[in-house]
Amino acid sequence: MTTTIVILVVLVLGVFFLISQYNRLVSARNAFRNAFAQIDVQLTRRYDLIPNLVETAKGYLRHERETLEAVINARNTALAGLKAAASNPGNAAAVTQLAGAESALGGALGRLFALAEAYPDLKANQNMMQLSEELTSTENKVAFARQAYNDAVMNYNNAREMFPTSVIAGLFNFAPAQLLDIGRPEAREAPKVSFS
Repeated sequence: MTTTIVILVVLVLGVFFLISQYNRLVSARNAFRNAFAQIDVQLTRRYDLIPNLVETAKGYLRHERETLEAVINARNTALAGLKAAASNPGNAAAVTQLAGAESALGGALGRLFALAEAYPDLKANQNMMQLSEELTSTENKVAFARQAYNDAVMNYNNAREMFPTSVIAGLFNFAPAQLLDIGRPEAREAPKVSFS
């Protein structure tokens, strides 16, 4: 009789342990999905600002149509990448595609802002200055949201990979999550200084 009770107690404790570890994985997965939703909000705001920025610049940059079209095309590609990643933030390929599209958009915007420097009237335009400020503010919010997302992904992946939770993750098909790295390679390079 006592052995039966001991076996039942061990089984009940085992079931509770399994349930708590499963719930821990679900909670971590929901946390990184929620963090991606915050990125979605900020990137959508950024994508909404870009057409206004291009429209403002169009009047001044009539001869720079190629640059303006590159910005709009990069924005549309990034928006499509965001929609794909937002539908399933756990899809590593979609998150990687979004990161690539974001890098391309950042490069196109950089060329637009560099070009705007050559046009003093455009640079001084109140609407252009306001849109540039809003875009900069949004870029900062994206960076904070991306950091929160990457932290949530790391916590989820750690929980998923540590024993004994890794066994439960394998049993219930908890796939690894992908970090979002939208940094530009040129930002990582050391600046070249020449005094010649």
